[in-house]
Amino acid sequence: MKSGMEGEGCFPTGRHYPGIAHLLRVVASGLADEFDGQTEMHRLPVVSIDTETTGRDSTVDRVVEVACVIYREGQVVARHDWLVNPGMPIPKEAFDVHGISDDDVKDKPPFSAVALEILEAMRQGVPLAYNADFDRDFLHAEFARCNLNVPDLPPAARKGVEWLDPLTWARELQKEEKSKSLGDVCERLGIEIGRAHRATDDAEAAAKVHGIFATDSRVPRNYAAFVLEQKRLGRIFEDERRMWRRG
Repeated sequence: MKSGMEGEGCFPTGRHYPGIAHLLRVVASGLADEFDGQTEMHRLPVVSIDTETTGRDSTVDRVVEVACVIYREGQVVARHDWLVNPGMPIPKEAFDVHGISDDDVKDKPPFSAVALEILEAMRQGVPLAYNADFDRDFLHAEFARCNLNVPDLPPAARKGVEWLDPLTWARELQKEEKSKSLGDVCERLGIEIGRAHRATDDAEAAAKVHGIFATDSRVPRNYAAFVLEQKRLGRIFEDERRMWRRG
C-alpha cells in the first residue's frame, strides 16, 4: 500500500479547499504497489482488460477471448489479444453477444497455454475494465484452474488490488442518463467502437472513456484519491441496488 496526494489540497470528491492543502494526505487500500499513489491520473499507465466468455457465471463458464490494451498518457501504445478454446461448447446466447463460434476457437490453445503471456501483458499498468468485477472474476477463476507457480503476479492477477472501473464513474458523472452501457457512454463522449463486444475493441473503448473521465474536474487527480473515491462510489451504488431489489 502506498500513500498519495500530499500537499495538493484535494479531497476524494475532487473539490479543492484553499488554505489547508498542507494538512491533506490521502491513503487508500487496494493500490498496486508498483505504482506510486501520488501519480497523477493522466500519467498513470493502465492495462485495459476485456474478456468474452461462454456465459456469465465464472465458476462454470469459461473465457473465449482476452484482450489487454496498454494505455499511457492518453494514447493506446499496445494491443494484445488471445482467442482461447474454452473446452466446452459456446452457447447460442453467448455467440449472439460476441459472435465467436465453436469453429473460431476449435484450433486455438486452451487458456492455460497462454496464461503466462496474458500475465506478462498485465504487468504493464494498473488494471482497468468496464464493469470490472465481471472480467476480474473470470480471469482469476481461469488463473486458479491453471495452478501456475508464479511468485510475482502482476496487479491484475492479485487479490486486493482495486481495478479502475469507468462504469462506476459513468454512474456518477452521467447519472442523469438512463443507459450506462459502454456503447452508449462512448456515443455520448464521441468515442468510436470498432466491433462492439469483441475484447480488443471494448478494452480500447474502456481505456478511452477512462482517459476522458480522468480529466473531469469532479474526479480526483491522483491514483490514491481516485481509488478511494471509486470505492466509496461503489459502496453507494451497491447500497442503492440492494434497496431497489428489496423494493
